[in-house]
Amino acid sequence: MKFTTKTIHAGQKPDKATGAVTVPIYQTSTYKQDEINVHKGFEYSRSGNPTRQALEECLAALENGRFALTFSSGLAAEHAVLSTLKPGDHVIAAEDMYGGTYRLFEQVFKPYGLQFTYVSGNTGDFEKAVKPETKLFWIESPTNPLLRIIDISGVSAIAHKNNIKVVVDNTFASPFFQQPLLLGADLVVHSTTKYIGGHSDLIGGALIVNDEEWYAKLKFLQNAIGAVPCAFDCWLMLRGIKTLSVRMKQHEENALRIATFLESHQRITQVYYPGLPSNPFHNLAKKQMTGFGGMISFKLLQGDEKAANSFFKKLKIVSLAESLGGVESLICYPSAMTHASMPEEQRNAIGVTKDLIRLSVGIEDVEDLIEDVSQGLNYSRTI
Repeated sequence: MKFTTKTIHAGQKPDKATGAVTVPIYQTSTYKQDEINVHKGFEYSRSGNPTRQALEECLAALENGRFALTFSSGLAAEHAVLSTLKPGDHVIAAEDMYGGTYRLFEQVFKPYGLQFTYVSGNTGDFEKAVKPETKLFWIESPTNPLLRIIDISGVSAIAHKNNIKVVVDNTFASPFFQQPLLLGADLVVHSTTKYIGGHSDLIGGALIVNDEEWYAKLKFLQNAIGAVPCAFDCWLMLRGIKTLSVRMKQHEENALRIATFLESHQRITQVYYPGLPSNPFHNLAKKQMTGFGGMISFKLLQGDEKAANSFFKKLKIVSLAESLGGVESLICYPSAMTHASMPEEQRNAIGVTKDLIRLSVGIEDVEDLIEDVSQGLNYSRTI
């Protein structure tokens, strides 16, 4: 079954009871048992729900994985992964990462005894940082917010040589453009809030994994901790997934046009988009991805918070907001929004400076988007 067919049919057979073509919303907390522990596969919706089961089967199919688990947010999914570790275990992570993940590492799990080392993302840097206690390599590709591409196959080869597992946050690419399990990764993380849902109307997360033992641990934690999505949010995700292919194609087409426009603009000093031939990660992106996605970051000339606000206030179509991956275009200021939990010194060291802007390109008419960004950049400040 091809990818686009999977988005519409994987885990989504017509309902046995009624023949409904769309998976029903099983809005129930509990299920009747015929006898003690004799039931139809479901007993309590924290443990399992038919709508959620359909979503998990679909997500596993899209990532070419054996098992999927869904959560109430992307961070809840990450929390479950880290909860499989014990005090003293060591995680090596690429330093360019979502600020919420960094906060989870440093402020939640570090006090409980986990160790974290941050590296540039170059394959050799992971190998140099390995210790006997290292249990996970943690990467995003493309990274948030600088759109760096990490060699998933290369990093996975080093990890497996050292009996280390690889976690890849695939949120920016979506399974349409990249499937890390096929590149050697052991587990995929998604914030399904983003491209999976695609309409900025839900919060969710997911894990996809092949190893049955690791899946069993994660499944236990999903139930024991209880950070699961409700049936309605699962239904919304399934509905969003049905158009994932067509949306991602338009996101990418629009993003490439806008990135090309920004690259030649006098008020832009740098554009981060792996689809540009000038981007240092362009060839690696072509090798491990089937497309370049809908995220762009760029730096303003003489950029600071005042200049950024002047730019944002002039925008008419693009909205200043947290999040990404919806059908509408959203723009954000990482140093004060998505990455505010990182110390300023660390932000500056990895390039998340006060001149950096992140743009989630929507699927509006691209000419309208270019016109909006162009007039927005014509803010009143001497250059």
